[in-house]
Amino acid sequence: MQPTNGRNAAIVQVNNVVKRFPVGDSEITVLKDVSISIQPGEFVTIVGPSGNGKSTLLNMITGIDHPTEGDVIVTGQSVHKLSENELAIWRGEHLGIIFQFFQLLPALNLLKNIMLPMDLVKHIPKNERKDRAMHLLETVDLADQASKLPSMVSGGQQQRAAIARALANDPPLLVADEPTGNLDSQTSDDIFDLFNNLVNNGKTMLMVTHSRSLAARTQRVIEIRDGRIYSDKLNA
Repeated sequence: MQPTNGRNAAIVQVNNVVKRFPVGDSEITVLKDVSISIQPGEFVTIVGPSGNGKSTLLNMITGIDHPTEGDVIVTGQSVHKLSENELAIWRGEHLGIIFQFFQLLPALNLLKNIMLPMDLVKHIPKNERKDRAMHLLETVDLADQASKLPSMVSGGQQQRAAIARALANDPPLLVADEPTGNLDSQTSDDIFDLFNNLVNNGKTMLMVTHSRSLAARTQRVIEIRDGRIYSDKLNA
């Protein structure tokens, strides 16, 4: 499959992926021969009805789950050929994952939540990690909240902290699963603007969303229906 717009090698290449899940004595097919190619620097949204395979596709790309058939290559790595330990290291270096419900550790303040991925991957020197975490908090306008626990700040602030955490090891690819689904409309717009700024500064962004209005503001929209790519369009 060739890149969709003729630029450099794809940062995400999904090739003929099928995903089946056992259900009792039978099975259901959630993804049906899905192929997509995402180029460095793109802001891509995945939309479609609930239960049609959006999050399953994201799980294939992040290595959280494995395809039944097909291959997934991300940042040049065939993801599902890695062992669990190799996958954890690769994911920490190459992916920033942003969840709908933030997934911040409640017993750690925001600063320590952001330092944690650096401590796990050890890619950034230990004496630089606190300064980098503070810089990332400044980037998302949370420097004055660094010492607070997640429960002490708003949902929008928790999501901004989660974005800062996703950037901790400076990954080239950011993947977000319904990152604004638990936020009000104004906060959703603020988070979306932050994503746009990250793309403008060289990141690649892949986001699953139910919000058609947000999807319409990204560079490209992939729609999944019944486990298949229904459409793949560039926005004007």
